[in-house]
Amino acid sequence: MSGEIKKIVLAYSGGLDTSVILKWLIETYDCPVIAFAADIGQGEELGGLKEKGLDSGAAKVVVEDLKEDFVRDYVFPAFRANAVYEGHYLLGTSLARPLIAKHQVEVAQTEGANAVSHGATGKGNDQVRFELAYHALAPGLKIIAPWRVWNLSSRQLLMDYAKEHGIQVTATREKPYSMDRNMLHVSYEGGILEDPWESPPEEMFTMSVSPFDAPDRPEVVEILFERGDPVAVNGERLSPAELLAKLNTLGGRNGIGRVDLVENRFVGMKSRGVYETPGGTILRVAHMAIESITMDREVMHLRDSLVPKYAELVYYGFWFSPEMKVLQTMIDETQETVSGTVRLELYKGHSRVLGRKSDMSLYRPDFATFEEDQVYRQQDAEGFIRLNALRLRIQALMKQGKRGPDA
Repeated sequence: MSGEIKKIVLAYSGGLDTSVILKWLIETYDCPVIAFAADIGQGEELGGLKEKGLDSGAAKVVVEDLKEDFVRDYVFPAFRANAVYEGHYLLGTSLARPLIAKHQVEVAQTEGANAVSHGATGKGNDQVRFELAYHALAPGLKIIAPWRVWNLSSRQLLMDYAKEHGIQVTATREKPYSMDRNMLHVSYEGGILEDPWESPPEEMFTMSVSPFDAPDRPEVVEILFERGDPVAVNGERLSPAELLAKLNTLGGRNGIGRVDLVENRFVGMKSRGVYETPGGTILRVAHMAIESITMDREVMHLRDSLVPKYAELVYYGFWFSPEMKVLQTMIDETQETVSGTVRLELYKGHSRVLGRKSDMSLYRPDFATFEEDQVYRQQDAEGFIRLNALRLRIQALMKQGKRGPDA
């Protein structure tokens, strides 16, 4: 296969896996390797990335600032759906992969490369997410997945390889867990976290303080939504990336957004993951609150019935599938009236709704009041109940008839 590979674009983070993979690709395929990095909010992790890639032998290092693209085109659409996988995971890594793959493919096409590569292992979800996107966007590109073909079968062996080849990496035997960061979250897995009974060390967390160390006074925040998307925090209009960064700061300093879970991977095994999603946690609570007064009941129930499928498609890597396009179109239609302001209290790991208001509100105090009103006839409820109870009465009468009158 090496003779068929002319030029490779590697999805490059500068971490242990992709640093080793960069050197391995160059040695194995004896062709130019372009390192592509998407800036989606990794912060200081991107410092010196170009120099590191070039020092490791990359023919070129391409870094694209995609923070606004990520939040606007991937995070916000998923949050319009209130997407959550298996009740807890807000899909931070899952949403990032199709964006990275899309721009990686574009770099390959621009640079004349005929192969792409990634650092995902043969046991995880990311290999599926990257490669489904490659196939959907550029089916002619060859795909190289080093973890599925080389003999470096553990991260310990990768660290040995890095040391042997003079590659600088941050992973150590004392800190061997894998970490992935973007604008939406930080994820941690592997290493010391593989024992689901073992508590994650406090020093591991980077986006949030412990709820025990959060301020003793609650912080109140107001979020303005327009057609399902947040557009302002505390009266200040912000771009999508700026807004999520603001909520990350507010949530992080109040200890909000930590999740420790065991999830079901697409490939069939269970995996323990620890996540920090401070801004996203606040945003989901606020979005559901504004929907509660602006969305029709039957529309909401229909949309909610599709949320598990939507989250599953994102988690499994089918972002560019036709069924995902159909679902997103329907979700976006439900958001036409989802506009207004939500007021929340942030306090020691919790985000509590204090109020919500909207010019599009379907909530009518004159109908809902327990006081005397002129718009609702309570007597009408009797017929409503009797009609809904009809099939239950018929079933009960049938059972009584079968048992006999003395049953």
